[in-house]
Amino acid sequence: MMNQFPSAHLLAEIRSRGPLVHAITNTVVTNFTANVLLAVGAAPAMVDIVGESGMFAGIANGLLVNLGTPTPEQRLAAVEAAEGATQAQTPWVLDPVAVGALTLRTELARKLADMHPTVIRGNASEILGLAGASAGGRGVDATDSTDGAAEVAMQLAREKETVVAVSGPEDFITDGDRVIRVKNGDAMLTKITGGGCALGAVIAAFVAVRSTAIENQEVSVLDAVAAAHVVYGVCAEIAVGDGTTRVGPGTFAVNFLDALHAVTPEEVSAKERTFETTQLQVSK
Repeated sequence: MMNQFPSAHLLAEIRSRGPLVHAITNTVVTNFTANVLLAVGAAPAMVDIVGESGMFAGIANGLLVNLGTPTPEQRLAAVEAAEGATQAQTPWVLDPVAVGALTLRTELARKLADMHPTVIRGNASEILGLAGASAGGRGVDATDSTDGAAEVAMQLAREKETVVAVSGPEDFITDGDRVIRVKNGDAMLTKITGGGCALGAVIAAFVAVRSTAIENQEVSVLDAVAAAHVVYGVCAEIAVGDGTTRVGPGTFAVNFLDALHAVTPEEVSAKERTFETTQLQVSK
């Protein structure tokens, strides 16, 4: 593994290159997701029309498929986009929102998971539900722990040949062999609409610029996904502040966008809290 973790480097690359992220996402979070992408330095495009989504996935630098509100047309557009991304070798992220108990979206998520997503991200209950190991959570909320989903996440990553990211108080990210845990973040992200969904779009942006080299090595998908979590988590910490001023969900949402826009690579490096293992370990 390269000596320098790539969080700060990839953040600088996103701001330099402005990757175009094609986001097929749910209607509840569209505006927030677009603003998060703009704040971090990427360019958002919400193209979910059948007949356009596949073509646009080939033009974009990264794709997010989020199943939060899968209308009939959006379901078709999601499959079309996944096919277009695969054909064009555009990296793409699958976010299986609320899968498990809801039959229609669960079947769609499993179909998409077989279409070679670069990354699958979700909370613990969503990852367990996608793998058939749980009935899922309470809507979009997880009822399972990150550690409870760790073994299944590793198995899913190996089976689908992808990187699986399980979001929680401590994020668990794996390619089925390596494991990276990211400790940055704040619980306030769970108090705003789109905190997890927008992360999927940011992951797509980070994976889109991973071809840049550090120490003559291309950044791996696993490291790029972990880097996205680091930057996202650091900005959440900045948005909450030092505790001297009360910050509620409304203030946090605005502060978070401002932090994504203003955070420097140096701040990210200074605040990053990660560790890696090649074995499954339960967090203490």
